[in-house]
Formats: sequence, structure tokens, C-alpha cells
Amino acid sequence: MLRKCALKQRRHWKGNMARRDWKSGFLFLVYVVVLITWAIGPSRAYCDVEDPVDEGPPIPKSGWSTYIQGGALHQFDADMDDGSRFSVNRYFVQGGVSYAVDPRKSVSLSLGYGMDNYDFSGNGSFTLLDPWENVHSMRLSAPVRWGIDRQWTLFFVPTVRTASESGASFSDSVFGGGFAGFTYRINDRLTIGPGIGALRQIEDSSVFPVLLIQWKITDELTLQTGRGLAATQGPGLMLNWAPNRTWSFEISGRYEKLRFRLDDDGPAPRGIGDDRAFPLLLGITYNFNQDAQVSLMGGWISEENFDWKMRMGI
Repeated sequence: MLRKCALKQRRHWKGNMARRDWKSGFLFLVYVVVLITWAIGPSRAYCDVEDPVDEGPPIPKSGWSTYIQGGALHQFDADMDDGSRFSVNRYFVQGGVSYAVDPRKSVSLSLGYGMDNYDFSGNGSFTLLDPWENVHSMRLSAPVRWGIDRQWTLFFVPTVRTASESGASFSDSVFGGGFAGFTYRINDRLTIGPGIGALRQIEDSSVFPVLLIQWKITDELTLQTGRGLAATQGPGLMLNWAPNRTWSFEISGRYEKLRFRLDDDGPAPRGIGDDRAFPLLLGITYNFNQDAQVSLMGGWISEENFDWKMRMGI
């Protein structure tokens, strides 16, 4: 088997699984969104249903809008199977511009950057390998929302992304893909539909289904498709309770996957790192006005997996 792998010029090494309990897997996130809108007409008005597919601000009923959002997340120390420990600081910033032809049609352009700073400690074998430290990711997306009529809406999101450790080759870190789906507006309270995403990742590819939903269960409680951060894959689900226009509370969950190119000097030169997890978050949001808000979130990860693949013969 080793000889066969050597002929293919790469060998696969699987990292340890990081098992977190409720305390050691705690997350803390600070999230800020600022929206600047130039809308046609005497007042700024927004569509009832936001774009459920990808990043972006609430879409105005017509005209141009720009936005910027950012945040920082800290994952507290967690134990790994081999005696290692790790924590992560994640930072991200994202901005973009949207143009709404009318309340049901819009085209956007979004650019995002994220950095994940890993800190491995302890005496385990994974820590001694010192697998990676700072991982940088960028994403350029062009979400399109096209309403055919009052019931049917199509979504299409082409995207180009990069994900790499500091010092890794940029050209070896670029990948792309897209998302497509549609929704049907059953009534004023429920919009639902299927979607599918495909990413040609670094030396890998993935296809994943997505549920697009905007369900106003009551006047204050909404179940909707949630969004990811930085270059992670695929939306999740979010339950939001907004008792008034100022405060809202939410619980959300999603599958996180970050696959990235390693640098030339580590234990796996020009190899691939892989971080997969399923976080659950509780959040509170304060809306200063229609154009600015800040959120605080905390949560936990029940289990997180690290893998890395090593190239041979380079």
C-alpha cells in the first residue's frame, strides 16, 4: 500500500479527532453588520425575504446598497484524543454591493476575508508535529436572485475561493464552485425550496444539499436558512425570536468545513489541512437602526475533526 501511494506522489496521514464537551468546546463570537443603502424613492424599504443562499445585506426593494460586516470568534481550549490541546481565534470581514432591479430581482458582488489562528499545546503527538498555525481564506461571490413571479424565485451563486496557511503557494490554494436553488412562496408566512451546492476544493470536490426556508411561525418567531463565515461550506438553519425591532435572539447550527493548503516548511510540505465541525450557537442581536446591528453569540462544538494529507516526491 505504501508503494502504491508513493507512485501517486502523495501519502495520506489522518490527524486525531478532537472531542469536546460542553465546557471545553465553548465558543464566543462578536459580530457587527453595517448596511449603507441608496434606495430609489422617498424612503428606504427592504424586501420581506432576505437572500437565504449566501452572504449579503437585506436586499432593498430597488436601487443600490453596500454593506460591510465583520467579527471575531474565540474557541476555548479543547482536549484531543492523544493528549494534545488546542484553541482557535477566528476573524473575518466581508463587504459587497447589491443592485435590486425590483423587489424580486437583484445582483450582488461580495468579497470576504477570514483568518483562523490555531494554538496547539500539550504533549500529544499532534502538538509535537506543529501541523499549522495561521490559515487565511478569501471568497469572491456574485449572488443572483431572480423572481419569476410572486411565488417562484431562482438563486444562483458562483464563487471563487482561496484557503491557505501563511507561506503556502497561492496558486495551489484557489478553488471554486457554485450554488443553485429555487424557492416557492406558499403564503405570506412560508417560503421554501431546495438547493444544491458544488465546490471543487483543493484536491477534492464536494456536493451538498441545502434547504432554503423562510418560515414566519408567528409574528415574532422565524425559522430560516442561516449563513456561514469566511470560507466554510454550506448554510445551516437558524431559529430567530424578535420580540421588537431593537432586540432579537437566535439559535443556529450548521456544518463547518475548512480545507486549506499547507506551507512548504511544516511536517506536510504543500500538503492539505482539513478542519470539520458542527457548532451550535445561541445569540443576541441589538439593532441600532435599519442599517446597523451588533451580535454576541456563544455556543459549543460536540466534536471536531482534523485531517492532513502529505505530499511525497515534491
